[in-house]
Amino acid sequence: MTRCHPLLVLVSSLAVPMHLVGAQAQPPRKPAWEWSEDSIRKVVGAVRAGRSLQPRQWPDGNRVAVLLSFDVDNESVALRFGEPTVGALSQGEYGARVALGRIVNLLDRQRIPASFFIPAVSLMLHPEMADVIKASGVHEFAVHGWIHEMNTQVPADVERDLVKRALDYLTKVTGTRPVGYRAPSWNFSPATLSIIRELGFTYESSMMSDDRPYELLQDGQPTGIVEIPVEWILDDAPLFNVQGANYASPREVAQVWIDEFDKAWEERTMFVLTMHPHVSGHRSRIVALELLLSHIRSKGGAWFATHRQAAEYVKAQAGMK
Repeated sequence: MTRCHPLLVLVSSLAVPMHLVGAQAQPPRKPAWEWSEDSIRKVVGAVRAGRSLQPRQWPDGNRVAVLLSFDVDNESVALRFGEPTVGALSQGEYGARVALGRIVNLLDRQRIPASFFIPAVSLMLHPEMADVIKASGVHEFAVHGWIHEMNTQVPADVERDLVKRALDYLTKVTGTRPVGYRAPSWNFSPATLSIIRELGFTYESSMMSDDRPYELLQDGQPTGIVEIPVEWILDDAPLFNVQGANYASPREVAQVWIDEFDKAWEERTMFVLTMHPHVSGHRSRIVALELLLSHIRSKGGAWFATHRQAAEYVKAQAGMK
């Protein structure tokens, strides 16, 4: 007898609220080459890049904004589908037990602020992480889902509940209400943007339409939400995956990041790096971050900021409320 996964049972028993029905509507089921022009435009235009929010200059005359972020997933990645293995859980535990402290120590020694996107369950399992991150008083906490759930696999009302619970939990544990959101696995559902607008987030960081900050559009209309764009080139997980086909050594990865930074410096734009403590916090891999920071320091002209600081700055420069 086939048994249903508990999460699927929960999901199937819940109805979608009317104010999210439109956001959860699925694209036509027939092949895309048979879609009408209206269907194509509707699907493509649901979440889109709006006006650039690239400022004329960065604070203190710096040439480039450097935004370091850490997705503190730990065991949540192994837990999220409800079938964790002991080995995978131990790999995630390393992030809280060893790697986070190693990374925060490096940042604090160099007085560099960073943004920490944390699934609420990660913090629930390791509440001591809040004090580690808060100690220097310069880092930011941001929302990264409840248990690193895949947004596209749950109904809109379940997704909203998980984001709301995560927001409330991080606020309670850290003492500060987060203003930033990053979808777990950068996995946006048709309802995600409506949810984060409703919950009052200032910025979002899961999209890839530009190297520069921009305003998100929903169905062609400005949302007032700043997008701090990401990119798989600037994510440690794919290239550091020793079980995949694309594994690169830390020094190779560092060179990719350095080349990306140099172009951002040349163009006077923004350099956004996504890392994971349980990935980049290993002894050999933190070398990549050390090499990058050394290069940035030697080049000069970099404004190190949290995502929140950057979002608030570009909003002010653009005259957005």
